[in-house]
Amino acid sequence: MTEEIILAGFGGQGMMLLGKLLAQAAMGEGKYVTFFPSYGTEVRGGTAVYHLIISSEEIFSPLIEAADTLIVMNEPSYQKYKEMVKPDGLLVMNSSMVKTNPLPGIKTHKVPATEIASKLGNVLVSNIVMLGAYLALKNLFPVKLMLDQLQALLEGKRGNLFAINKQALESGVQVITSVEK
Repeated sequence: MTEEIILAGFGGQGMMLLGKLLAQAAMGEGKYVTFFPSYGTEVRGGTAVYHLIISSEEIFSPLIEAADTLIVMNEPSYQKYKEMVKPDGLLVMNSSMVKTNPLPGIKTHKVPATEIASKLGNVLVSNIVMLGAYLALKNLFPVKLMLDQLQALLEGKRGNLFAINKQALESGVQVITSVEK
């Protein structure tokens, strides 16, 4: 089993955090992990992209030539990375900010993550909404494991943020499971 994921959005949309949570969960499950974060040259608002490979076998390069999954938070990221998804790959797009029609031959799930996060009271948890949707689609990790990762990350001064992040994760899962019913 190997899952190659590209996570992309504007700086500040939480792609680095999302990648870190997935990487930590994978390592906690005994998987091999490589990650390669990169930021645009802009001080704020530039592209932030995170290449993440999770595998049950050793990984020999952190670079992704063709992704199994692309998670995009905005239109510029979609335009920049859409060609990197494998045929029959998975595209999870923040439909609140990506309005373009997806590519044919790609399994696409539109998740209104920014809209959901805004209704929850904090637009900054839109990345966690996307994480919930991804978990529901791929079933790589149990939601409980990801909630444990979130709780550990938010210990101490940020402990009060766990409740809204839990709601965001569960909302992302719900978006997918309600469509599949």
